[in-house]
Amino acid sequence: MKSNGRLIVFTLILVALATACKYFFGPDIGWSGFSPVIAIALFAGFIMKQKDLSFILPLLALFISDAVIQFLYSQDLFPYAGFYGGQWKNYAVLLAATLIGWVLKGRSFSSLMAGALAAPTVFFLVSNFMVWAASTEAVYAKSFSGLMVCYEAGLPFYRNSLIATLVFLPVILVAYNYLTKKKAVLTLA
Repeated sequence: MKSNGRLIVFTLILVALATACKYFFGPDIGWSGFSPVIAIALFAGFIMKQKDLSFILPLLALFISDAVIQFLYSQDLFPYAGFYGGQWKNYAVLLAATLIGWVLKGRSFSSLMAGALAAPTVFFLVSNFMVWAASTEAVYAKSFSGLMVCYEAGLPFYRNSLIATLVFLPVILVAYNYLTKKKAVLTLA
C-alpha cells in the first residue's frame, strides 16, 4: 500500500478509536473524558507541515465520533446526544492542542511530555472557564468561588483526559512511525 493510502487508513483508525472511546467510556461518569481526541490534535500539530491542514484531523475525529453518537442517540441506543448547543466552543478549544503540537514538534521525549501535560490542562482550564462564564442558571456563582467550584466539578474529566493523552499519544506516535518509517520509536522519526 502506498504511503498516502496507509495514512488514510491510519486516519480512519484514529477516527474509529475516538468513536469507540466515546461510545464505551462516555456514559460512565468515572471514565467520561477518556478519549484520544486531545492526543490526535497534538499529533496533528506535531506531524503536519501544512498548518491549515493540521486542524482537519482532530476536527474530523471529533465530528465523526459526535455524529455516530448522535445517530445512536436518535435510535435510543445511547444515553446522550452527540451534538448540543455551544459544542462548537469545545471544537475551538481542542484546536489549542494542535497549536501546542506546532510549537513543541514532538521530536524529543521532553516535548512529548510537555505537550501531553499542557494540552489537556489548557483544554480543562479554558473549557471550564467557558462553562462558568456561560452558565445562565444558578449552577455556578459569578464569583471566583463559583469559578473554583466549576473547576472542581471538572476534575474527573480533566484526570481522564490527562490519562488518555498520556496513554494514546505514545501509541499513536509509535504506530505512525512504524507505518511511515518502519521504526517503532516514541518520538517523531
